[in-house]
Amino acid sequence: MSHPAAFTDIADNLSYLDDWEDRYKYIIELGQALPPLSDDEKNAANKVNGCVSQVWLVTEREGDTLTYRGESDAMIVRGLAAILIALYSGRPATEISETDAIALFDKLGLREHLSTQRSNGLVAMVNRIRAEARAVTA
Repeated sequence: MSHPAAFTDIADNLSYLDDWEDRYKYIIELGQALPPLSDDEKNAANKVNGCVSQVWLVTEREGDTLTYRGESDAMIVRGLAAILIALYSGRPATEISETDAIALFDKLGLREHLSTQRSNGLVAMVNRIRAEARAVTA
């Protein structure tokens, strides 16, 4: 299964960055580029449970295609959300439910320098996205 161009571009850019500090800065820049959510969208229904920081994911559905928007109060988590949005947004629910972002993040070496709490938050975001996709296909 191929990945969206936005995610492939991010993965390519990360492959050129050997130093974790440079990767960290790039991830933060990705998060800063996300459009902010409205205050109304930062509600309990959109909040991702299992994250130490505040994280909200908004899911929009058109047929079986899901689109995501997100935000976090933590810079690195907002960047991780941006990568997940690039990977999952605008895809059919069946593809989303079959795409293992954690394996991709591991392949890119993105989790090895995350704290346990940040890694758990990433897993919580992925689980939420994939569970919503599975609910659409059920």
